[in-house]
Amino acid sequence: MQPQTSAQKVHRFRCPGCGADLQFSPEGGCLTCPYCGRQERIAPAEASVEERSYEHYLRQLPDRLSTLAEGALEVGCQTCGATVTFTPPLVAGECDFCGSPLVAQPRSADPVVAPEGVLPFRITRDSAAEAVRDWIASRWFAPNALKKFAAHDGLGGVYLPFWTYDAYAASRYTGERGEHYYTSETYTERDAGGREVTKTRQVRHTRWHPASGQVERWFDDLLVPATKSLAPERLAALEPWDLGELTAYEPAYLSGYKAQRYQVALDEGFELAKRAAAPVIESDVRRDIGGDEQRVSHISTNYTGVTFKHLLLPVYAGAYRFRERVFQVVVNGRTGEVQGERPYSFWKIFLFVLCLVALLLLVALVLGRR
Repeated sequence: MQPQTSAQKVHRFRCPGCGADLQFSPEGGCLTCPYCGRQERIAPAEASVEERSYEHYLRQLPDRLSTLAEGALEVGCQTCGATVTFTPPLVAGECDFCGSPLVAQPRSADPVVAPEGVLPFRITRDSAAEAVRDWIASRWFAPNALKKFAAHDGLGGVYLPFWTYDAYAASRYTGERGEHYYTSETYTERDAGGREVTKTRQVRHTRWHPASGQVERWFDDLLVPATKSLAPERLAALEPWDLGELTAYEPAYLSGYKAQRYQVALDEGFELAKRAAAPVIESDVRRDIGGDEQRVSHISTNYTGVTFKHLLLPVYAGAYRFRERVFQVVVNGRTGEVQGERPYSFWKIFLFVLCLVALLLLVALVLGRR
């Protein structure tokens, strides 16, 4: 279907039945009217999800920027610095990453490297909220603030930006190969009767030899978060992402959702990808050196054939404040995996310990009367 455009050239998807704004629904993957329930299928994109030349884009970056959708608005959080994009009639509301009200006046979205692909939401907001409630129920001593957060639907759907990089890595190395050998050694010790006894044992030694060479590897889809609003370890815990289900970017998937603007530039992301590749390369080097042990002195890697994709991946995110601290909860919008941080309620722990002590005293009193 083709989007209808208002006089202000705002990219909106109108319901043919009642004229309301259609929103993307994870159930069925269609644009759905929240009022009359009419569904409109999203036409498959003519383009495919392709890799883009990294060097080519760096040279021509200013000429290859665009907005996520026609008429998209953008607002920045004055508390945590996150910038999100949305299309009317969706409003900015609260920041999904720190819970602060987005009080700044929305403005036309700045151009960015256009997304190459998107993973549409698969689970609904209600399902995500239910997953969070289950997660909270499994956390002992959670303060009431966390439970209120889940009860008031504190989750918002937002597409997070990611980069993926493909590259051919050729690495030259120097180091040492260690080979074990054993010698016999005699020693004395006292037995149970206090007598000295002479015994023999094998002692391991390592003989080191210089080693050098080259290893090569093709890296495919090194995934790098382009957001700084969530901790990298929390995003890593949301994996795996079913990147095989990527679809070519289509603004219709953003209808009713926000999308965060990337905070990690294309070249900065590639440096992070290199860091992720480094331990894999070192493992290849150690395997190539062989022997029983390895010492790696130096590795020099040259990357060629580098390509990239800008992806949008779906999460439900929310934040709440407790004792002047911000705590985040995120849900994988495809699998329902929940990751978050939570404070501990001092009074709940205190009362639990108090009850435990009282129970132990009662047990001791009962046993003492027998």
